[in-house]
Amino acid sequence: MITKSSITHTPKSADAYAYNNETLHIRLRTGKGEVEKVSLWIGDPYRWAEGGLDGGNLGGSEAHGWIGGNEVTMTKEGETEYHDHWFAEFTPPKRRSRYGFILEGKDGEKLLSGEKRIVEISDERTAEIELSNLSNFFCFPYINPRDVLKTPKWVEDTIWYHIFPERFANGRSDISPEGVKPWGTEPTSDNFMGGDLWGVIEKLDYLQELGVNGLYLCPIFTANANHKYDTVDYYNVDPHFGGNDAFKALVKEAHNRGMKVMLDAVFNHIGDQSPLWLDVVEKGADSKYADWFWIHQFPVYPDTPEDEWDYQNFNYETFGNVIQMPKLNTENEDCRAYLLDVARHWVEEFDIDGWRLDVANEVDHEFWRDFRKVVKGIKPDCYILGEIWHEGMAWLRGEQYDSLMNYPMTQAMTDFFAQDLSDKHGFMSDVGRSYMSYPHNVNEAMFNLLDSHDTSRILSLCGGNKDKAKLAFVFMFTQVGAPCIYYGDEVGMDGARSMGTEGNRKCMEWDESKQDLEFRSFIQSLIKLRRSSPDFNQPSIEWVHVEDEHCIAYRRGSMVFVLNNSNERKELVVEGQTVSLGAFDHHIL
Repeated sequence: MITKSSITHTPKSADAYAYNNETLHIRLRTGKGEVEKVSLWIGDPYRWAEGGLDGGNLGGSEAHGWIGGNEVTMTKEGETEYHDHWFAEFTPPKRRSRYGFILEGKDGEKLLSGEKRIVEISDERTAEIELSNLSNFFCFPYINPRDVLKTPKWVEDTIWYHIFPERFANGRSDISPEGVKPWGTEPTSDNFMGGDLWGVIEKLDYLQELGVNGLYLCPIFTANANHKYDTVDYYNVDPHFGGNDAFKALVKEAHNRGMKVMLDAVFNHIGDQSPLWLDVVEKGADSKYADWFWIHQFPVYPDTPEDEWDYQNFNYETFGNVIQMPKLNTENEDCRAYLLDVARHWVEEFDIDGWRLDVANEVDHEFWRDFRKVVKGIKPDCYILGEIWHEGMAWLRGEQYDSLMNYPMTQAMTDFFAQDLSDKHGFMSDVGRSYMSYPHNVNEAMFNLLDSHDTSRILSLCGGNKDKAKLAFVFMFTQVGAPCIYYGDEVGMDGARSMGTEGNRKCMEWDESKQDLEFRSFIQSLIKLRRSSPDFNQPSIEWVHVEDEHCIAYRRGSMVFVLNNSNERKELVVEGQTVSLGAFDHHIL
C-alpha cells in the first residue's frame, strides 16, 4: 500500500525548477520502498481536444479534455531515512507545463498524484478522465530565462584553498603589527603572527604545485582583530596585510597562474572602531549613521562599568553576542547604497572573481537581490557564495546567491568518517538529503569543505588518525561541487577549536621537516584525480551495494569507489569483484 501522506512535491522549488533556459527538472518524494515506478505526466497546458477558452481553460469543473500529457519515466535519484526520491527531466516545446505523477505500487496499485488530490487510476476509464483533468495538475507557467539560476561554469573546475591571512605566511616583517609574536606561537583570539598578502604571493608557486586554482581569503579589509571580521574600512586592505598594493599584486599574480580570487564580504555587521559606529557613539541619535544600525536606546553604551553590562540584552543588535560587532541595518537606504558600492568597488577596481558572504542568512533578501544585480552587472561570472549552515533554498532561486558553503555535507562527512556519530545508513541518508535539497545547477557550484577557520581541523576531529582523514578527503573530492582545502590540512596540520581555544588558526607550518609530505602527496593525487574527469561533478550519487555495515561504495562515471570506514581489514565483493581493504582504506575499481 502506497502511503499517500508521504507523497510530497512543491512547485517552483528544489522539486521543480528550470535547469537552463529550455529544461525543467522535476522531483517527487514517496515513502521508502513503497513505489515500484513513477512516471511524470507532463505537457503543454494549451493542447485541448476541444474548447477551453481558445484552448486555455486552465481550471474549473469543466477543465476536462486536455490532451497535452506526455509520460516520462522518473528515475530514483536517491534515498533518505524514510523516503525515496524520484527525478525526471523534460524540455517543454513552448517553455510552459502542467504536470502530475503516476505512481505504481505492488499488487497493481496505481495512483495519480496531483496538486489538489491523489486518485486511484487502476481502472482505464478513470485514468482517461483523470489524466485529462487539467485542474488537478501542478503548473510551471513559463521558463523565463531571467529567472534561471546561472552559476559560473569555472567553479565546477575549481579546487579551492582557504587562507586565514594573518596566519598563512609573513612576507614583509616591517609591516607586521606592533607586538607581533614569533611565527608559530600558540594562537589566541588577540595575538598576531604577522601573516600578510605579500606572504601569500610568495607561496603562489607552492599552491600551484599543489594543484589548487582558487584562493578564498578570510577578510582582508582594515580591522582590529586578527580575524578581520570587525571591519573598520571597507575600501582599504589592512596595512598589516600590505594595503591595496599588495592585494592588487596578488590578484595579478594569481590570475597569471590561472587562479581565481574570492574575498569575504562582511556586510551583516561592522567593527566597533569603524568611524561610522564611533560617530554614533559620540553623537547618539543625532548621528547621521544612527539608523545604519539596529539600536534600541541611546547612548549605545551604558553609563556603568563594563563588567556590569548585560551582554544578552544590549542596547543594540550585534553579531551573536559580540558587542564589538554592531549589526548593520541593510534596510536603511544610505547604508544599503554604501555596502553595494563596496561590492562594486572590489569587483570593478580589483577584478576579484567571487564574494563569500559572511553570516549571509541574517541579511535581508532584498539586499542580496540588489547585491547580485550590482556584482553580476559588472562581471557576470563572478561567484556569489553564501555562508549558511542550514538548508538554504530560499536564497537560491536565481536572484540571490550562486551556491552555498556545504556545511550539511560537512557535518555528514565528519560525523561518519571522523567522529563515529553516525552509522553507514545514517551517513548515506545525510548525503542523499544534501544532494536532494538543491537544484542540480546549485549542487554543481557547491563549496565543499571538511573544516574552516570556524571549526576544528579535520585531523583533530579524527583524533589524529590520518587514515580516517584521508577517507574524508577521498569522499569530499569525489562529490558534486568544488572541494576546498583549509590551509595546512594538506601537510597534516591539526588544531581544535572551542570556547577559548583557537588551535585551528595556528600558523602555517613551512618547515618541510615538520610537514607530512606523504599526506601532501596524497592530497596532490586527489587533486589530479578530481581534475581528470567531469564525472566527479555529477549532481547525484549512485550508491553501489556492499554487504558490510562499515563499508560504502559509490559510482562516479566508470569508477567505483569503495571505502572501509573501520579499523579492521575487510574482504568484500563489489559488483562481482573481490576487494581487499586495510583499516580505513579505500580502493578504486
